[in-house]
Amino acid sequence: MAKDLEVAILFADVVGSTQLYDKFGDTKASETVARCLDIMKDATYQFNGTVIKTIGDEVMATFPTVDDAMGAATQMQGRISGSNDEISVSIRIGCHFGPVVQEQNDIFGAAVHTANRMTSQAKSKQIIISGATVERMSADWKAQTRQIDVATVRGRIDEVALFELLWQPDEATSMLPTIDWESKTKGPTRIRLTFRDSVVVVDENRKGINMGRADDNDLVVKGNLISRIHARVEMRRGKFILIDQSTNGTFLENAQGEETFVRRDSSELSGEGLIGLGRVAKPGTPLAIHYSCEE
Repeated sequence: MAKDLEVAILFADVVGSTQLYDKFGDTKASETVARCLDIMKDATYQFNGTVIKTIGDEVMATFPTVDDAMGAATQMQGRISGSNDEISVSIRIGCHFGPVVQEQNDIFGAAVHTANRMTSQAKSKQIIISGATVERMSADWKAQTRQIDVATVRGRIDEVALFELLWQPDEATSMLPTIDWESKTKGPTRIRLTFRDSVVVVDENRKGINMGRADDNDLVVKGNLISRIHARVEMRRGKFILIDQSTNGTFLENAQGEETFVRRDSSELSGEGLIGLGRVAKPGTPLAIHYSCEE
């Protein structure tokens, strides 16, 4: 039977696990990922949490309070980042507090998407949390946070403030106050994305679009290497950011011919160039998406 709850939702995943397999082989890489997952689960249990599921190299967990979630997150980071194991590895963590629907052994709701979005914004060794999560913290934990950005979340009109939890003691000395992001200098006012006969524009009126093979995307691109919701393009303070959410990654090539590969990460788009979902896209190829930033 479904239950309505308010919980802290935490995602933690291993950064660059694909490269681990390429560099060290299946056996050592899988052992390293398994060790990380064990540490993540152990920290969850120690801080009154529940492991909802593991997905490849990622753990999804819930906690009754934000303080519990932060305690688990800092322990995960400390044990994994400070390890002296043969293979060096790091993780990134995202967390959001909000309402969910619990059904059997899984949870659903917009808050889950927001928590996952926090994780996609985190870099190696970072803990990224939403403004709503910070509001639920005790004073001691709150003193270890700083606002670093704002982001849009699918299904929400307003932007979400992003905070970093400074989990290493020496980082607290470099704390910054909340930043007035609206006052930052802006660059281009829109980006135009063209795929065959379809054109979509991201600007102040439409701050984000989805691309992928599912028919409900803003830009529908069919292909056997393309995920249902493959990537997003978002406007943030006059910059345009591509966020990959796919299995096979996204390939970028700017007007100067410089290539960038993005997988479960983000990259700024500037000037003009090509986007390839799941494979390299060259000018004139059937799956090439052209982008152009405009004043």
